[in-house]
Amino acid sequence: MKILFTGGGTAGHINPALAIAGDIRRAHADADIRFMGCARGMESTLVPKEGYRLYLAEVYGFDRKNLLRNVKVAACLAKAIKKAKKILSEFKPDVVVGTGGYACFAAVYAAHMLNIPIVLHEQNAFPGMAVKRLAKYADKILLTVPESMKYLKGYESKCRVVGLPIRHEIMAAAPSASRIKLGFDGRPVVLSVAGSLGSSVVNEVLADVLVRESREKKWQHVHVTGKSGSAGMKELLAQKGFAAADNPQIKVTEYIDMPDYLAACDIVVSRCGANALAEIKATGKPSILIPSPWVAENHQYYNGMTLVSAGAAVMIEEKDLTADKLYDALEDLLSNRDRLDSIGKKALELAIFDANERIMNEIQPYLR
Repeated sequence: MKILFTGGGTAGHINPALAIAGDIRRAHADADIRFMGCARGMESTLVPKEGYRLYLAEVYGFDRKNLLRNVKVAACLAKAIKKAKKILSEFKPDVVVGTGGYACFAAVYAAHMLNIPIVLHEQNAFPGMAVKRLAKYADKILLTVPESMKYLKGYESKCRVVGLPIRHEIMAAAPSASRIKLGFDGRPVVLSVAGSLGSSVVNEVLADVLVRESREKKWQHVHVTGKSGSAGMKELLAQKGFAAADNPQIKVTEYIDMPDYLAACDIVVSRCGANALAEIKATGKPSILIPSPWVAENHQYYNGMTLVSAGAAVMIEEKDLTADKLYDALEDLLSNRDRLDSIGKKALELAIFDANERIMNEIQPYLR
């Protein structure tokens, strides 16, 4: 069997493709699985790391405000489609699976031209431009949450709600064992994450929250600054008089091994990437969500609202975010165990635990 995955730009688009590909490879060791994406996207490093062949094309997203730039974008896309058509004609995959991002457009459109079956997977509650534009060509559209369907009018018959693949390590981590392993005591544990790349706004607010927590010492707190925030966050804390040596209950780090920390915590403060929310739901964690307003089509807000509208999370939009508001929200929830447990239970009820199996079942009919 032969499968071509296409998508990327961000880890949110490529990680689901890698998870699906891994399932297929484990079930069918002889499967020929390849990827096509963009050299500037994270797929250029993530895909080869997993041992898959990767084809690259020069593709850019369209800019609604810069029409002149779009002339170049269109020219690059035409060239990428031509390249994708040649690759597909030679490879002859049974199916092309697109997981979104502008990086997937060329290969999916080329598959349409060659009458190769197309399966799309949309991670976000508000579908991205690529999936919306390519929906007409797809044989199936796999959705992470049912709310996405209302934005795909006319294509409902193609849609299947399958969820998002969850890492096995996330599901395997046990709360009590993880707390012991990480050295937490009986006080509540807060886990806050500023996103994989970091957010200066979130980090600045969290700095004030951590300083206040250092005085009161009611909670334990692990804050993940993200790639771009580590040095600046520590400098900011030092300016505010925060001494790490005097506050062992507070940890500030660029990166953590998420499974154990997520299992151990009592509440999560997080951005609203699709993968982060899927893991929050799967572990039944109460959360305070801060959607990034800087992502395409404000899709993180729509992702977060799928939990908030179900009573499964609390949201503070970035425009309303202050240290006092976030601290008060944490205190309100951590001082009310019944409400905290209720929010976590509702999050768990939204989880789809068999996403991998559902996705495989939808792709399987196209494989020979």
